Amino acid sequence: MPTWWSGAVGYEIYVRSFADSTGDGVGDLPGIRSRLPYLVGLGVDAIWLTPFYPSPQADHGYDVADYLDVDPTFGTLADLQALIDEAHGLDLRVVIDLVPNHTSDRHPWFQDARSATDAEHRDFYVWKDPAPGGGPPNNWVSHFGGPAWTLDEASGQYYMHLFLPEQPDLNWANPAVHEAFEQVLTTWFERGVDGVRIDVAHSLVEDPDFRDNPELEQPFPEATSTQLIFDRFAHIHDLDQDGVLDIYRSWRALADAHDAVLLGEVFVLDPVRLGRYLAGDGLHAGFCFAALKVAWEADEIRDTLQAHVAASGDALAWPLSSHDDPHAATRFGGGPLGAERSLAYFTLLACLPGVPFLYQGDELGLEDGVLDTASAQDPIALRNPGVAGRDPVRTPMPWQPGPGFGFTTGDPWLPFGTNRRDEHTMLAQSGDPASPLERTRELLQVRRELAEHLRSDDITWLTDEGAVIAIERGDELVVALHVGDGDGPAEIELPAGCRLAYASAAEVYLLDDGRLLLPEDTAAIVELSTEPEGPRT
Repeated sequence: MPTWWSGAVGYEIYVRSFADSTGDGVGDLPGIRSRLPYLVGLGVDAIWLTPFYPSPQADHGYDVADYLDVDPTFGTLADLQALIDEAHGLDLRVVIDLVPNHTSDRHPWFQDARSATDAEHRDFYVWKDPAPGGGPPNNWVSHFGGPAWTLDEASGQYYMHLFLPEQPDLNWANPAVHEAFEQVLTTWFERGVDGVRIDVAHSLVEDPDFRDNPELEQPFPEATSTQLIFDRFAHIHDLDQDGVLDIYRSWRALADAHDAVLLGEVFVLDPVRLGRYLAGDGLHAGFCFAALKVAWEADEIRDTLQAHVAASGDALAWPLSSHDDPHAATRFGGGPLGAERSLAYFTLLACLPGVPFLYQGDELGLEDGVLDTASAQDPIALRNPGVAGRDPVRTPMPWQPGPGFGFTTGDPWLPFGTNRRDEHTMLAQSGDPASPLERTRELLQVRRELAEHLRSDDITWLTDEGAVIAIERGDELVVALHVGDGDGPAEIELPAGCRLAYASAAEVYLLDDGRLLLPEDTAAIVELSTEPEGPRT
């Protein structure tokens, strides 16, 4: 049965950094509401809001103290309801972040849990006695550095936290936790939310015996990077456990009753294992994070995308960037070249089965903000000196030239970055047909016009080597991306009478005899009018 997200385009809003309506330097819900017409004009169909819940902000909202309210920093529950209602009036869907793996240590559940070993909510969290001889119960490490365990002095037990100590993990072996979250989901769906993006959806459930994770490298080298330390373990006991799928099967009935999407942040790079979450009665959709990790290299892009499409088809969401990863323009070389490559890559993603997602600023060709170490806000950077963390991708949205870049009239909570220029702003790019903004807007408009062609499950990968990645959708469209090999433009032979529906750059040409001239670092969408033999490069 068709669902609202079939054929949709998503847009991630990092709430703190999108639009400030009060001048306090922090983005808020009324600010987002004021920019809804821009998002409609851009051509997106759904917005995903990062956490806006009451929170001490130890991890900028991913430490939730109340799942059913709004932090005063961002506005009120009434502001959120007004945002949802206005978005729906503009045919925009609203997806909110749900953080079920952990809460804040300020959440009333945890405050009660640590009050006594027999407290009502004690078993809402994971508590373990010290290992024989003392110390943490096992060798699990936090994503943010240090052990995944903190000793509670009062009880003599450790509690688990795969992230900050201020983010204790919930105990999903307890049926009461399931009941609590089913009520949370039901409440938000009844308030009109169109779905939830599930934070660290591959977590939640642990090995029941809490066995040590195997170390992948011996002797264990000295390292300061949290990611290097985390990656030296095979996370076979703390992540991606089969039992987590049962949670999503129970949520599926709740979501389906409200035509709401369950969108998972499943950070599993293996396409087959990711596909487990998206098959049958599990999650409706999940992000393909492998698409965020590819280098600007044709075989790597082709092999990665092809394997994931084969495993999960249109159940995938394709993120161009995210609040946890470098902007695509930065990953692909930075500057104008990075912006050009970012748009070309997104052209291909937008024509694959599934839901493409922009992260705020991607449509402007933004690269990461250049920040000094003194401005660090991300807990990864604060806990690990010398590590940049995620702040560079979370800098405020530049709307217009001038002080505050139209984001705020005050001092922004995070600097814009010394590399921000007036030409990076939305206003400066508006109306310029060669700008990343206008070319992205044109791409999404063309995608909407070609929706019938893209709705087909039929996809053929037309090239298996070389610098050009080409696909055919439903015998009607050819989409080609030229990653580049230093040999200049590629010449692709197509049937005569085709139509160049979209080009990521003005230098792309389709000649009358059907030859497509595709420069390096560009992409094109061609509408076929005859039965193609397939392009030859």
